[in-house]
Amino acid sequence: MSGHSKWASIKHKKAAADSKRGKVFTKVIKEITVAAKNGGGDIATNPRLRTAIQAAKDANMPADNIDRAIKKGTGELEGVTYEELTYEGYGTEGAAILVACLTDNKNRTAAEIRSIFTKANGSMAGPGSVAWLFEKKGLIVISKSAANEDQLMEVAVGAGAEDLNQANDSFEIVTSFHDYETVRAAIEKAGIKMESAQLTMLPKNVTPLTSDGARSVIKLIEILEDHDDVQQVYMNGDIPEEILKEMS
Repeated sequence: MSGHSKWASIKHKKAAADSKRGKVFTKVIKEITVAAKNGGGDIATNPRLRTAIQAAKDANMPADNIDRAIKKGTGELEGVTYEELTYEGYGTEGAAILVACLTDNKNRTAAEIRSIFTKANGSMAGPGSVAWLFEKKGLIVISKSAANEDQLMEVAVGAGAEDLNQANDSFEIVTSFHDYETVRAAIEKAGIKMESAQLTMLPKNVTPLTSDGARSVIKLIEILEDHDDVQQVYMNGDIPEEILKEMS
């Protein structure tokens, strides 16, 4: 799992540095709207909304945009109705891929996602084909300049974290879905700055990829992530260290 969490954290860093600011805003606004619709507009009782708002702040989204998205979700303002869909498929060398989408037209989105897979040497799969390979986890990334390992062991593991890994200049903390908020709050209370904190899908096992295979899968993922309806892409490919270094 630690190998894939490194990939997940690098993806987050890339997204944080994404120059396509308008596209980032669109995706975050969708997530805030759906989170508010499903769980209400109070961040104290809606962890998904709290995480989405933090992502918006990380992207330097204006507070007015965040407020409007919440009100559209709660029905205080008129807005588009989005449907949550997950598509499953395979990339080069059998890497399993999950694509989480929010769309107002599922027929259009399904056709476009299928086309992306086909053109990028991948293939779509039926519901349940690869979803069982993943499980929802919390992933918190902290710079080594913000805390040392002993401190994180005491705070994070003491609060219920499952794993603590080192990845280049960062620590990666993996939590269960249910303990994510508790661990995140404990780190925040300790005054330790987090580079990122998110709920994600990590694989139960990984599929080894060659360097060429990894580059092919990464290209497919980047094309998928560029689609307006795609919120997140998860995969179980074990990216070779040399490719991870190229991306870090």
